[in-house]
Amino acid sequence: MSTMERLMRIRGYAPLTPCWVELASADPARAAQFYGELFGWESAGDRFKLGGRAVAGLTRSQYDRPDGWLTHLSTPDLEETLEQVALSGGHCLSHPAEAHGGRRAIVADPNGAIIGLWQAYDFAGAQAGGEPGTMSWPELITDDPDGAARFYGSAFGWLLNQQFGSGEWLNQAHDAIAGLAPGYRGAWWRAAFQVEDIQAAADHCERLGGAVIMEPSEAGLTALAELRDPFGTRFTVAAPVHHPVELTVSLGTLPAWD
Repeated sequence: MSTMERLMRIRGYAPLTPCWVELASADPARAAQFYGELFGWESAGDRFKLGGRAVAGLTRSQYDRPDGWLTHLSTPDLEETLEQVALSGGHCLSHPAEAHGGRRAIVADPNGAIIGLWQAYDFAGAQAGGEPGTMSWPELITDDPDGAARFYGSAFGWLLNQQFGSGEWLNQAHDAIAGLAPGYRGAWWRAAFQVEDIQAAADHCERLGGAVIMEPSEAGLTALAELRDPFGTRFTVAAPVHHPVELTVSLGTLPAWD
């Protein structure tokens, strides 16, 4: 068995969970070069691949699809989900259309945060995860967490576990699927990608012509940095933090043996 065949391949996603992320760029060729060098991705038409597995999408920006990363949620019934979005106060920006391997629509929440909806045919979404170079923890940046909780709870059945202004979104199975962070001037979804070393990724981004917006910092068991590519698009990189664990045993508590 080859190395590629031994790599984990994701083949499906639970309903209404992040499944795919796609970059819209005015210059897809230059964007492909930047992200290929940063994450080790191979460019394959409208997709980026890692070890032969699709990990992100790439398209040319248009009037109805501005530059930036767009996170997608899986849905088994696109029309039903769109109806629930409308009933919850959101609106449709791009009506259902055939795409490479499925059908897609783009919607916005009441505060303007844009997210994609993906109904799979033969392509469920990102085929790799949990390793460097793959989609990580998307976050909703918002100045109205209470309004967000109402909308995403009604539209997708999510619960918000919030503490001190930040939090995590739980789906109906109570699995943590995305984050929430405080922001200002509206709302937007921030894409994230896992890396091996957070500082090395930030330094590499700068060498490639990008910039560091938020310096690397630790949040629990994860280190984060917000970066900007050379074309102005923001994204986050994340890396697990490994803290040593010390175990101490007091011999005075053990029973005496003859």
